[in-house]
Parts: sequence; C-alpha cells; structure tokens
Amino acid sequence: MTAVIAAAFLIRIPEIPILYETARNLVFHVPLWFAMSASFLAGLICSIRFLASGKARMDRLAESATVVGILFGIAGLITGSIWARFTWGTWWTFSEPKMNLSAMALMIYIAYTLLRSAFDDPVKRAKAAAVYNVFAATTLPFLIYIIPRQLPSLHPGADGSPAFSDMTAIELRLVFYPAAIGFIALAAWLIQLRTRWLDAQAEWQEIQFEHAGKSGVDSPEYMNKKQ
Repeated sequence: MTAVIAAAFLIRIPEIPILYETARNLVFHVPLWFAMSASFLAGLICSIRFLASGKARMDRLAESATVVGILFGIAGLITGSIWARFTWGTWWTFSEPKMNLSAMALMIYIAYTLLRSAFDDPVKRAKAAAVYNVFAATTLPFLIYIIPRQLPSLHPGADGSPAFSDMTAIELRLVFYPAAIGFIALAAWLIQLRTRWLDAQAEWQEIQFEHAGKSGVDSPEYMNKKQ
C-alpha cells in the first residue's frame, strides 16, 4: 500500500480532458469501492452461513465484514466528493445518481449496525442482523451498479465525460490493479483483526460467567455451536 500511494502521486500520467491531474484519484476511489463490495459480499456469505449453522463466530465475521465495508464505503464517498470538487466544482450534487444512490446504500448498511444495538439477546440479535444483511446485500447491486447506469450521470462513460478506458492508460493500470488488490487485502486483514477482537471479548465474557457459576454469556444452544 505504501508503494501504491507513493506511485499514485509520483508517476507521470497522460493528459485526460476534464480530469487532468485528478485522474490520480482513480487509484484510490475505485479500489475503495472494490474493497467495500468485497467486504459486504463476505458479510453476506457469513450471514447465510450463520443462518444455516447457527455458529456464533459466523455472526461475528458477518458483523466485522459489514463494519469494515461501511468504513471503506465512507472512504469511497469522501474521495468521490473530493474528486467532484475539483472536476465538477462542488463537493456534492443531488443531480448525480451515483453519489446519492451510493450514500443510500451506505445508510442501509449503517442501519444494520443500529439494528444490532436494538437487541439485548445475542441469539435474536444475530438472527435479525443476518436476515437484514441478506436484504441489504440484495439492494447493493441495484443502487451501486444497475440503476446509475440507466440515469444521466457526470461520471466517466457518460456524455461529456471521458470514458473509463481513457482513464486506464498503461501508467495508471500499473498502479490501479495493485491498488485494487491491496485495498481488498487490507479489508480482509481488518475483518480478521476485528473478528479476533470480538472472539476475545466472547471468550472473556464466557470465562467471567463460568467463574460466577453460570454456563455462559449466551444461551446454551447458541454457545454450544460456537467454534
């Protein structure tokens, strides 16, 4: 990632109409969305596996993946807003469907975290969150990819804007693809790190309750399925 960031600022890039030097943001903005999508996909898979198996660790993995996906999505919106400021002259425009629908998709996932906080019972919380996560994942392709393609847009590929292929000259590709791999790998590492932290919390709570003479922090059937 250090090499990617350094190269993004130091390499020479071709002169692209409208974008010019801001085309360097391609190395950050788009890979951030890739990492977000990969994280949400991982969260969906883990939620489905939790509904099928009831294993508590699948719920923790799904929660971690979704939270990390939200983090990368917010970073994607910020880099997109900065890009818009220097190419469109505004930090945000409500006439741009991709910006607004992406923000809507993130709000749907942020509601996932709020839903989890609404339950005290860990079993009900995990089941409700898993079902909601499946619903949220079904909206993502439509809000991020399908619907924006059907509407007028200022983004590359639309009328009056350079096509995406114009932005991916060989100089940018040499950095863009490693950046995409790097951001996805970074997301995977953050998911693993956060899950290990949640695992440690669960183990510590179990030890405390066992020391107090109780069977565990979760219901017996929930804890028995924990890896």
